Amino acid sequence: MLLPVIMAGGTGSRLWPMSRELYPKQFLRLHGELSMLQETVSRLNGLNILEPLVICNEEHRFLVAEQLRQIKQLSHNIILEPFGRNTAPAIALAALNATANGDDPILLVLAADHVLDETTAFHQAIHHALPYATLGKLVTFGIVPTGPETGYGYIQHGETLDTSGNGVYKVYRFVEKPDTATAMSYITSGDYFWNSGMFMFRATVYLSELGKFRPDILAACEKAIETPEPDVAQDFIRVKKAAFLACPDESVDYAVMEKTDEAVVVPLDAGWNDVGSWSALWEVNEKDENHNALTGDIFLHNASNCYINTDEKLVAAIGVDNLVIVNTKDAVLVIDKSQVQDVKKVVDYLKKNNRSEFRRHRESYRPWGRCDVIVNEARFNVNCITVKPGGMFSLQMHHHRAEHWVVLSGTGKVTLEDKSYLITENQSTFIPIGSVHMLENPGNIPLVLLEIQSGSYLGEDDIIRIKDHYGLF
Repeated sequence: MLLPVIMAGGTGSRLWPMSRELYPKQFLRLHGELSMLQETVSRLNGLNILEPLVICNEEHRFLVAEQLRQIKQLSHNIILEPFGRNTAPAIALAALNATANGDDPILLVLAADHVLDETTAFHQAIHHALPYATLGKLVTFGIVPTGPETGYGYIQHGETLDTSGNGVYKVYRFVEKPDTATAMSYITSGDYFWNSGMFMFRATVYLSELGKFRPDILAACEKAIETPEPDVAQDFIRVKKAAFLACPDESVDYAVMEKTDEAVVVPLDAGWNDVGSWSALWEVNEKDENHNALTGDIFLHNASNCYINTDEKLVAAIGVDNLVIVNTKDAVLVIDKSQVQDVKKVVDYLKKNNRSEFRRHRESYRPWGRCDVIVNEARFNVNCITVKPGGMFSLQMHHHRAEHWVVLSGTGKVTLEDKSYLITENQSTFIPIGSVHMLENPGNIPLVLLEIQSGSYLGEDDIIRIKDHYGLF
């Protein structure tokens, strides 16, 4: 049976300001109606597969769970990495988890943040790869190149293994990102594919090869997952932090694929793009008659070759060419499309100056719902809070702030000291400083309210949690 393993780690800093450390690109809607993670899962529809296993950073766990819940793919199938250790350990955790009960599925390893426009061609490549993975080969998918791209690694293929015309080859070698002249020679030769970072192999075969070439990684992963830590939410598979901390940081290419004698490559020509920059995103999106890719409320006059994306506000662009303009609730990026690789300089500046814009959006997601910070001042904050049905705050209190809640829609159950009561649309309640309180949504529709915080100190560390329902603390 085929088990999809979707790697959803990474920060995607080249797509700032939409992609942030706590909300990276794989969770954004950048190409299509769903997030990139949801598109990756949905792209598997029609294949004979097990329920996908997602590997993500622990900080993204509730975001991943909510997105899987939305597409009805959530059922204790998220492995949490307490910190990133690259792809070789991540895949090892998935393989060890998959074989824990004596099973030995074939793993289909996919990145959560790639675009593939032609699903049929993608499925065909999977079918071509499956017999080789079944026989113990380690398959990688090589993207049929469309030009001398210097931003990708390459795979040089060797002899043909398939006589039916499907073009399955032995891997001769992996090569790093080339300069332009070298990339041109690769394309001219016809012997090279772009390295997609997608793989297929039997779980035990991968573990065997990893143990042969990097036994230190395998040993650390075995210790980390041999007895998974308990999870209150029941949606996650938690590994032991101390054991995983000792695991080396290594990619699957370096750890296994470049060393094994069992690597084969299957060509993939399916409109693939890793959308690693704003210019790449412009390339894959639909464009108007002046080659502008547009998302949101936009007015243009005499503008061409631009990528413009706006969350809420109207963006007007006049007499401009070849620009990327991205507007979010708390930041605006304007950059020439030829210089999009320098977006990282902005992120580096924000990190150096301890600015929140590199890490989080104005709107953040919580296990109970989401919070949009509308006003953020020294002595008062105004938040728009949405609590999903069945969601609830922790039982808590504050030493320095009071709160006033005004319900916009839905019904909330308020616990205040030793009393509980309901508040509904257009009703409000006051939470004095030092009062033990909790809010939950007992209804069937989202609870939306304004929260006005006021006091001498409004920091998150003034939340004194007495009882938590999600295993956060």
